[in-house]
Parts: sequence; C-alpha cells; structure tokens
Amino acid sequence: MNPQRRGRLIVWIRRVVQTASLSLFFALLLDTRSKDDGEPGGALQLFFDLDPLILISTWLSTHSLVGISLLALITLGVTIFLGRVFCGWVCPFGVLHQVFTWLRAKTRRGRPRAEVHSRWQRAKYFVLLGLLLMSALGAHWIGVLDPIAMLYRSTTTTLLPAMQVLVEDGATAVYISDPHLGPLHLTTLTEPIYGFLREHLFFNRRQVFTGSTLILSLFVAALLLNFFRPRFWCRYVCPLGGLLGLVSRRTMLRLTGDSEACNDCGLCTIRCPAAAEPERAGDGKWLPDECFGCWNCVAACNEKGLDFTFQTPWRKPETSSVGLSRRAALRSLGAGAAGLLLFRITPGAQARTYHPLLIRPPGSLSEREFLQRCIQCGQCMKVCPTNALHPTLTEAGLEGIWTPMLIARLGYCEYECRLCGLVCPTEAIKPLPLDEKKTVKMGLAVIDTTRCLPYAFDRECIVCEEHCPIPNKAITFELEERTTRDGLTRVLKLPRVDADLCTGCGICETKCPFEDVPAVRVTSANETRHPANQPILGGAGDAGYGGDKGYGGG
Repeated sequence: MNPQRRGRLIVWIRRVVQTASLSLFFALLLDTRSKDDGEPGGALQLFFDLDPLILISTWLSTHSLVGISLLALITLGVTIFLGRVFCGWVCPFGVLHQVFTWLRAKTRRGRPRAEVHSRWQRAKYFVLLGLLLMSALGAHWIGVLDPIAMLYRSTTTTLLPAMQVLVEDGATAVYISDPHLGPLHLTTLTEPIYGFLREHLFFNRRQVFTGSTLILSLFVAALLLNFFRPRFWCRYVCPLGGLLGLVSRRTMLRLTGDSEACNDCGLCTIRCPAAAEPERAGDGKWLPDECFGCWNCVAACNEKGLDFTFQTPWRKPETSSVGLSRRAALRSLGAGAAGLLLFRITPGAQARTYHPLLIRPPGSLSEREFLQRCIQCGQCMKVCPTNALHPTLTEAGLEGIWTPMLIARLGYCEYECRLCGLVCPTEAIKPLPLDEKKTVKMGLAVIDTTRCLPYAFDRECIVCEEHCPIPNKAITFELEERTTRDGLTRVLKLPRVDADLCTGCGICETKCPFEDVPAVRVTSANETRHPANQPILGGAGDAGYGGDKGYGGG
C-alpha cells in the first residue's frame, strides 16, 4: 500500500476514533448523576485520569498524588512514541475544534488558504509555564484552561441546561397548542421523543447555574476562533497541548519527505490544521511539537512523497526550533508570579476574613488546600441531586473562580447524599463515609427575626423545623405568648437554631416561605474545615460550643 492510500485509511480510522472519543466523553458526563442503586463508577473520571497536565499540576501544588490517577503516564508514553495523537485523536475538546475547522473549510469560497506557522503559536508554552509556576506556588489555576475540565464545566453548566429548557419548553408548547393537520397531530411525533429524553437524559429536575454566562462566553469564543485560524485554541492557547508538544519533541514516529518528489503544490500545508510545516519534511524542518498526528498531509500528497516512519528516540530530529527563548520564558514565569501575587493580596486569601456566602460542599479541604486541588471541572455540580452546587465568581477571589459553592436559596445538601466527594477527580472534596458526612458542618443557619413569620408577624410557621433532616432537629421551638392587635392571646412557636447540631445543609433556607430574602439564612460560619471561623465561643457552661475549635487561630 502506497503512503497516500495508507494515509487516507488512517484518516478515516482517526475520524472513527475521534467520534468514539467524543461520544464516550458525553456518555460518561451524562452518567454522572444521582444514582438510586449506589455509588458512581470510577470510569466517570477516565478523561481526567488520562490528562497529564492535571497530574503534574496537582502534584506541584500539593506535593502528593493522593486522589490522582497515574493513567496519565500512559498519555505521556504514547506521546513519546507517536507524538501529539492525544490532541489529534482522543481529546474531546480537540474533536469539537476539528468539527468547527471543517465547518470553516465548508463555508469558505475559493481555494483554501495554506496555514503558515506563526511565532504566536509559542504562546501556549508560555501559558503552560506560567500556570505550572502558579501550581508550584500553591495556586492551582490549571482547570480554568485545561481542555478536559473546560469542556466538562461548559457542558455541565450551560449546554445541558440550555438543551433541557429547549426540549421541555418546546414539548410543552407543542402539547398546549396541539397543532394538527386533519387527523394527524404533531404531538404524536413529539411526545414519544420527549418521553424518551425525559426518561434517559432529563430525568432530574431542571438545573440552572449562576455565572454560566461567562463560562459559555469563553467556550463559544474558543470554538468560533476556529473560523479565524484552524484549531486556534489547540495551536495558540491550550496548556495541555503545550505540555504534550514539549514531550513530543523527540517522538519516535516522524514525518519524512522526498524532496525530489515534491512539486510544491502546497496541498499538505493546506490540509495541516496545526501549521506544523509538513512541506519542509524533506529538509528535516517539520515541527513534531505542533503536529497532531492527523495524517492529513500524507493523505493529501498526490506525489506520495510524505510518510510517517519510526526512528530511534535517541536520534535528535532535524527540526526547526520552536523558539522558546530564555527571555520569553522568564517573562511567562514572571506573569505567573504576578498573577499569584494578585490572587494572594486579598484579605480572604490571607484568611483575614471568611466570605459568608462561600459554603463549600461537605468534605471540602481547608480553603488553601481546596484551591490547591480543585480543577474547576464541575463534576460535583453535575452530580448534585438538588442543584445546590454552583460555580463561584468572586466569592472565592480570582484564584477560586468557578470552584463549587453551595447556594442554599437554590438548593440544599441532601442528608443521605455524598456523591460530590465520590466524583471529585482530585479529592479536593474528600469521599467521606456517609455517617461522617452527616456530621460535617458546612456552615450555620441564623434566624432573621425581622422577617420570620412568628417573630415579626405573629403568624404560625414551622417550615424550617419540619424540613430539618437532623434526627434530633437542629431547629427547635421556644413557646411565647403574644397579644395580637385585636386583643387575642396566641402562643407562638419561635424557631431557635442549635449550633451544636446544625450542619448548614441549607434546606431551611431553601424551603423558607420568603422567596425574595429568606428569614433563615446559612453562612459559612462554624464550618468544620476552618477552626478560626467559629462564632460560637466556648466558656463556662458552654461546653461543646466551639471552645476547642481554636477560635482566632490560623
């Protein structure tokens, strides 16, 4: 089989693998859900486990491999052997970029333009260096730009909720209007489809997430940039692509060319989405650190002058330099250090204050350790059965953007659930046993007596106490006799919060009859993970009220 025919066959194999990879990613994402029959499987984290950037950055920030899979070493090994095939064959985000690159080619008229390698493609290496320095200094911001975390977060918080709104509201509108043509009703077609999606895809209540507009904007911008340059994100921005590019500098599978057979038609350059300069393979100037291993160039060469061959790894390839100057590298490291300084100068970052709304999921590590592990992937948000977890914006500072927090007005922590800890790929949220999880304090509920119905309006209300899941009830009542305006005497039940028992699950706030500003609100006070954030002071007769919590300490 000549190189061109072999290249065309491999291109089709690659397309099949890419389709399977993207399908598997979404299948695992959709399977990250509340399960009635037990704990979620470990396969849900497959793509995170295969991501070497998550492995390396988490190790740098935590100096440990707890909660991290070593499967990422397979990706590094394959990259040394075959080059950046993870980017070109496996990465689900890369597949979407490939689709938009294909759409770009279909919408352009005339002869396609050859993509020339740009020095700006070095930017991803500088992004990588800056992020790794920040990780080494304890600021784990890799998840903001990592392609696996970015795709998962964007799909979870924006694409799936938008799709559910479209399907449910669309089906409802058709059902109400019931359009028909004679005896044929449109609902005959739409209702079975809606029923299938309702049973297999949208079986949970509709999820909504705060801050999803910014997440969606970044995601859409990354895809639309493919109309400006093919695989723009992969070529210019992606830090994982930068890491794999450095590893593939001496890949064993290398592009070779016959300079005598080349007629300078430029087809290989036009078909290369990475601008890896395949036309220079005959001179040994092809760029392995940019090549995605897509085989488009080999399949496009009508002169059969290009082919991939295996060479010994210790033989230095005669390739052009990627151009990582020391001065530019130092600038990127300086930018990373400046970013870290920007993160750390705030009072919250120095534990001088604790944001009252920053309520972390049960099992979360202390804030500094939490931020050293969390990769902002959104798995915990996707699996939460009550839609209680949402991405932060400014509550945790810039360093903690898009990390999970509980918003009790929108949902509460289910007493019998610990799924968030089970699906966290880096154990920023510990997978606690259920009995231990039930005792973890995420925050503390407080009663606003100016809005509480019994306190402020002499009306009966026991909603917060009824819904409190604690067996001994963290909300109890104090009976008080009141004389109403018309002279009647009533005995009212005034709710009180027991700080020893309250875990800050938020169900009292969620269920409070006040929809605008609830009369019972949960803040981060009294959280187990921070001994300094303890408002319940110990003292004579106050045993168990936080006296051993180290109030005011670090």
